Amino acid sequence: MSKPEQVLNIDPPVELNFKGPFTDTVTAELKLKNPSEKRVCFKVKTTAPKRYCVRPNSGIIEPDTEVTVSVMLQPFDYDPNEKNKHKFMVQTMFAPDGASENTDSLWKEATPDQLMDSKLKCVFEPPAESAQNNLDANISTDDNVRPAYTKGSVSPEKTASPKANNLESELRKQADETQRLQREINLLRTENSSLKDEGVRLRKVAMSDTVSSTPPAPTRQIVQQQQTSNSFPPVIYLIAALLLGIIIGRFIL
Repeated sequence: MSKPEQVLNIDPPVELNFKGPFTDTVTAELKLKNPSEKRVCFKVKTTAPKRYCVRPNSGIIEPDTEVTVSVMLQPFDYDPNEKNKHKFMVQTMFAPDGASENTDSLWKEATPDQLMDSKLKCVFEPPAESAQNNLDANISTDDNVRPAYTKGSVSPEKTASPKANNLESELRKQADETQRLQREINLLRTENSSLKDEGVRLRKVAMSDTVSSTPPAPTRQIVQQQQTSNSFPPVIYLIAALLLGIIIGRFIL
């Protein structure tokens, strides 16, 4: 015997989307609307009860009213390569007259032909940064294995993304800046070498001028002797001549 069709309008009907990052609790809302004229009991189940917190997870929906169920995914380390198999099931049945909010006994006494089931699967949407990293990794993989293209097809280089073009432009700017800095370094080295050579030349010139302005020791002695001989007065010369004349006269006489 087949089960009866779900009486509630469930939104979303197929998937529960949880948007990252998943370092904190992520909440998805499940709306249950009762379009019938009868009270409906509901219960929300999951295949991973330790990973989710559901509020409310059961209750009674009055005719032509709606209940919002909060499904809270607990924090965890998200792995994009891990396949998600989490599922939820919304189970319902018509509430008997006089039923209270405590429906545990009703579910225990219910028969399979009274139950209506709707299943939803969980979808994890990675954060924008993680999605971009995955995209960059895929682009890198595609670059390593490039498909051949015919003459009429468009070259992969011509269909490069704006991000790749910006990266190439930035790399060119960095290369130009590096070359400019290298030229400046070479110029500074040349100027430094020229300054060193000029300093050596000036020191040699200064030493040469000092040596030429100071005469050697023998030359100073000769000059001093000349100055000493020139300092004798003429009277001494006259006395010497007179003595020499007297001596010569004695020999003659």
